[in-house]
Amino acid sequence: MNWTLSRARFGALLGSLGLCLMFVGVAPSHAAAPPGAEAPAAASGKYATVWRIRGEVTATKPGAPARKLREGDPVYVGERLRAASEAEAVLRTDDAGVVAVRPNTEFVAERFAAEDKPTDSFTVRLLTGSLRVISGWIGQTNKSGHNVVTASATIGIRGTDHEPYVLSAELARMSSNPEGTYDKVNRGGTSLKVGDNKVDIDPGQVGFARAASKSKERALLTILLPVLLDKVPSFYVPGEFDTELDRYSAGADQEAKRLLEQKRKSPGAAAECAPVDIAKTWLAQLDDAIAKGDAQAVIAMFAQDAKVKANVKEKDGKMASVDLTRDELAQSTITAIKGLKDYRQRRVWTDARLTDLAGGTACDSISLRSAVVEQGKQSGKPYRFESLEQFSLMLRGGKWVAVKAETTQQ
Repeated sequence: MNWTLSRARFGALLGSLGLCLMFVGVAPSHAAAPPGAEAPAAASGKYATVWRIRGEVTATKPGAPARKLREGDPVYVGERLRAASEAEAVLRTDDAGVVAVRPNTEFVAERFAAEDKPTDSFTVRLLTGSLRVISGWIGQTNKSGHNVVTASATIGIRGTDHEPYVLSAELARMSSNPEGTYDKVNRGGTSLKVGDNKVDIDPGQVGFARAASKSKERALLTILLPVLLDKVPSFYVPGEFDTELDRYSAGADQEAKRLLEQKRKSPGAAAECAPVDIAKTWLAQLDDAIAKGDAQAVIAMFAQDAKVKANVKEKDGKMASVDLTRDELAQSTITAIKGLKDYRQRRVWTDARLTDLAGGTACDSISLRSAVVEQGKQSGKPYRFESLEQFSLMLRGGKWVAVKAETTQQ
């Protein structure tokens, strides 16, 4: 979209990412949203962050619409993740582990706690398809609490890199393999359990537990022992990110142990590096500067090379985007704040993470997301809108500044 034409068409653009929606795309019909309208509710119980992704992978919370995942997005306990036929994702869990999602896979993380307590646990219910799971420190401190559950078996771990696979009836027919639960161990070991029966799986081996029969005449099949297969089934193929995962897996146990020891020995340092606290403090300063009408303070919170984007809805419901440099941001901020009156805002939820895969111990780069509801008067006209804001923060000269920012009108 041409910037010159956008300025003439949309008017001044405010430097605050939330308020910029008002100037780049909210037509008069959006000025007075229904009083009872609310921003999207926040999910709870984050257990991982999207590290790598290709294609469409969605997360759905019961009673809520599906959201398409992108790199840096949080993932929450209770959400059902679905990967399309050519999609993959790698999730970095909060205990320094990894869950790689293969194509045509559905699963739910039913339980997660990583607080360095005896109650730490991670339970995943794999509905169909395949995962690659590299355990974090929960796999070291509470092995019995780290499980993958399927319709026909439970997979326990022994400090592990493994690939559970639920082969559906349709895929079983296509591949000429029996329907059920498979587990291939790359490193460490797992136990494939059916009731009181189990088989231990070592590196290079694949265990199998047959799916329960729906036929009464074949009911005895459901109590057969899980077994080790003679060879790796052909449906096991590497994912797009497996080369990178192989490198990570080689030092995963040591890295998880190191980060856990750091957590134990330096609670003060860990708190100082808490990304959510840093993000909330930064957002509070931004919101306060806007409320006070201090345009210079708003501008100072963005780096000289900051990139800014606003995605807004037009009258026909289509989305339009405007890209800004920091200079354009500064000019629009000064112009827009002059006409701002009765400004109020509420942040519905905020999530943040250190952006380094190995744990972000440098504490100098943070990715944050926040849902916000804002209202007020601009040039005497009332407005109200909801938006999702995303910032990339970097520590420069002892100060946190935004190097990238994007807002999307909800």
